[in-house]
Amino acid sequence: MVVGRRRMLKLAVGLLTAAAVALLLDWYAPPGTPPPGGQGLRRRAPQPAPGAEAANLLWVVQVSDIHISRFQDPKRAPDFEKFCSEAIDVIQPALVLATGDLTDAKTRDKLGSEQVEVEWKTYQSILKRSRVMEKTKWIDIKGNHDSFNIPHLDSIRNYYRKYSAWRKDGSFHYIHTTSFGNYSFICVDATLSPGPKRPYNFFGILNMNQMKELSLMASESLHSNHTVWFGHFPTSTIISPAPGIRSLMSSATAYLCGHLHTMGGLMPVLHSQHRGGTLELELGDWKDNRRYRILAFDHDLLSFADLNFEEWPVVLITNPKSFLYSSSTHEPLVKILYSTHIRILAFSPSVIISIEVYIDGVHLGNARQVSGPLYVLKWSPQNYSEGFHHIDVTVQDASGRISTRGHIFAMEENLSLRFGFWPSLILLTDHYVLARVLFGLIVLIQIALLVIFRYLQKPALKEKPGLLTLTSYSLHVFSKTNTFYYSILVLNLYTILGPWFVGELIDGHVGACFSFGVFVGGSFLQGSLTFVVGILQMLFFNLPLMAYLCWCLLLRCQGHSFLSHIRHVRRPMAVLIHLAMALLLTWQVYSCYFLQRTYGTLAFFLSPMRTWLVVLTSALIYKTWTMKSSELRTYIVEIKNCQSS
Repeated sequence: MVVGRRRMLKLAVGLLTAAAVALLLDWYAPPGTPPPGGQGLRRRAPQPAPGAEAANLLWVVQVSDIHISRFQDPKRAPDFEKFCSEAIDVIQPALVLATGDLTDAKTRDKLGSEQVEVEWKTYQSILKRSRVMEKTKWIDIKGNHDSFNIPHLDSIRNYYRKYSAWRKDGSFHYIHTTSFGNYSFICVDATLSPGPKRPYNFFGILNMNQMKELSLMASESLHSNHTVWFGHFPTSTIISPAPGIRSLMSSATAYLCGHLHTMGGLMPVLHSQHRGGTLELELGDWKDNRRYRILAFDHDLLSFADLNFEEWPVVLITNPKSFLYSSSTHEPLVKILYSTHIRILAFSPSVIISIEVYIDGVHLGNARQVSGPLYVLKWSPQNYSEGFHHIDVTVQDASGRISTRGHIFAMEENLSLRFGFWPSLILLTDHYVLARVLFGLIVLIQIALLVIFRYLQKPALKEKPGLLTLTSYSLHVFSKTNTFYYSILVLNLYTILGPWFVGELIDGHVGACFSFGVFVGGSFLQGSLTFVVGILQMLFFNLPLMAYLCWCLLLRCQGHSFLSHIRHVRRPMAVLIHLAMALLLTWQVYSCYFLQRTYGTLAFFLSPMRTWLVVLTSALIYKTWTMKSSELRTYIVEIKNCQSS
C-alpha cells in the first residue's frame, strides 16, 4: 500500500514537472504563423523582390551604453570619437541610434552617482569634432545613468537637454522617409523622473499617460513600411500598466535596446522574440566591449549584425535573411523565394577584393559589387525551397583581413527554430513581478516558521535525536523565547512594511526607501529593484541570522557556554559556522558604508534595515551567550535527560 502511494506521488510529481516545463517552453517559444491581416497582405506582395539593383535598401547603426567617464577607462572616449569619425564614414548609415547611458555619472570610487558635466561636455565635443551629425541623422536617448540624481526634468543637472544631439525628454516618433517608403522609429523613454541615485533606478517605469502617448505613436506608425521601437531598457526591466509595453509594440518589427551589458560576459547574445513576432534585440555595451550593430531593411526584409569596433571587414547578408530572426507577421518573407540574387553588404576602410559565397558547403561563386557596399550573386532560390539551409559568406579586403558570416535560412514559413532559453527568460520575463512574488514568499515562509513553532506543541526528545529532530527542537526553543521570537518577527514584518532608510536619494531631496517603492521629490516610484534587494536581504542575512541564533540556543540548551562549545563541539564545524555569520555581518556593515557613501550621513543613521540591524544583530548574538541558564532550564533538563537515558 505504501509502495503504491509512493509510486502515485512520483507519478504526480513527474506529471506536474512535465507540465511546468511544457508551459515554460511554450511561453518562451517563437510565435506561430498568424493569420494574414490587411497589413500582412500588403507586406506579402512578392514584388519587388531582391535582385541585382541597388534599390529598396536602408541601413542604420545602433550603439548603446557608451558610458563616457571622467574616472574610468581613458581609451573609451577616444575610441568612441574614432568610431564616430572613421567607422561611420565607412558604413555611412542613414541613421544612428544611441540607446542610452551616454555618460557614466559615477564617482571615482564607483559607489556614488551624480551627473558629471565634464562627461557631457566630452560627449558633445566628440559629436562636434567628428562632425558625425553632418554625415548622418544622430538620435541619442537617455539611459538610467543619464538620469542619476536629477530631481526633475527642468533641473540644471539635466545635462541631456544641454549637451545631447536630440535634447528632448520623453518618448517620440521619428519617421525616416525614402523613395521606397517610410520607416518609423519610436523611442520608449522609461527613465525615471525624479531620477534617484543608484541603484534604485535600474528598472524603467511608464505611467498611464506615457502608455497612451506611445499607443498613439504605434497607431500612426501603421502607415509605414516598417516600425522599429528603440529604448534603453529591455522590456523585462520596464514597469508598465496594462496592457503592457510588449502589447503596445506588437506592430513593430523589432525593439532595439541595451542596458544589460552582456551581463558581465555571461550573455554575449541577448536576442529573443515576442509572442506577436516582434524581435527584441539587446545590444552589448560600448563601455567595456566596444559593441555596435548594423541593421538593414532590404526590400523590407530585416537583417542585422552585432559587431566589434575595429574588426573589419564587416559583413551583413540581407538576402536570404536568417530564418531565426524572421517574422511572417511583419516581413514579406515570400520575396526570398522570388528573389534573383543573393545580396550582401560589405564594409571596410580598405578595398574589398573578394566575396565568396557558400550554401550548404558548396561554393556558389564570387559576389560582384553593384554600388557602394552592396554586392550580389545570381542564384536560384527554388533549389532551396525545402528544409533548412546554411549560407556562409567570406569577405577579404586589400589589407589582407578576412571575415566570415553565416546563418540558417529557409523558404518554408511553417518550420521552426527556437531562440535560446536563457536569453528568452532574461528578455521576456517581467522581473519586477517575479521579484515581488519571490520576496513575499520568502518573508511569509520565515514568518510562518516562527508562528507555527511558537504555537506548535514541542515533542518529547527521544534517545539520540537526529539532525532534523535537533533542528526542529532549536526552532521550538527559539520561537518560544520571547526576546528572539518578537525580535525576528518584527524584523521580518518591518522588512515588508517599514522604511529601510531615510536619506538624500537625490541631492537636496530627502526620500524614503521601502520594499514596495521609493518616495522622493513628492513622487512615488514603484518597487522593482527594491524587491531584489529585499530577496538578498532575506536569503543572505535575515534567514541565516535566525538559523545561527537557533544553533547558538541549541548549544546553550546542551549546557555549553561560548568558550566551552569551542572546546567540546566539533571545532572545524563551529569555526565555519561562526565565520559564515561573521562574513554576513561584515557584508551588512559594508552595506551601511555603501549607504553613507551613496545617500549621505542621514541615511546611515536613519537606516533600520542597515545600521540599526547591525546593532540588533550584535545584541541578539550577545544575548544568546549571556542569558541566564534559568531561562532555558526546561530545555537544558530535557536534553540532559535525553543524553543520559
